[in-house]
Amino acid sequence: MKAKHSSRLRNGQQGIALIEALIGILIFAFGVIGLVGLQVAMTRAQGTAKFRADANYLSSQVMGNIWADRANLAQYDTSGACDSYQPCMDWKSKVAATLPGGAAQIATTPATGVVSITVTWSTPAEGTHTYVVATSIR
Repeated sequence: MKAKHSSRLRNGQQGIALIEALIGILIFAFGVIGLVGLQVAMTRAQGTAKFRADANYLSSQVMGNIWADRANLAQYDTSGACDSYQPCMDWKSKVAATLPGGAAQIATTPATGVVSITVTWSTPAEGTHTYVVATSIR
């Protein structure tokens, strides 16, 4: 009678190894999905940081150009003569080529020497971003 009882226990436990293996695979799959999600978030953050760094670099570049070309300060104003002044047009083209949906505005006040530079860009995932820097050129 004891033999029948132990064979019944063995028959009931035969699928336990398969269930343990499936649970292990499920846990591993969740770990892989988590790592993929982390990689996507890191890539997005890296792209955002690059665009901010590019906006900073482009603003600094035109600011240096304006400092070197102080006599033509009014020519850099995007609401006025910028579209007919080659250094300003080149810089605006560079902004448009470097940043996705990139656009730039420069506001100058020749009487006080105040210059305000606004660079905007837009990404489908994060929307529109704006980088603003102002300085006084004397």
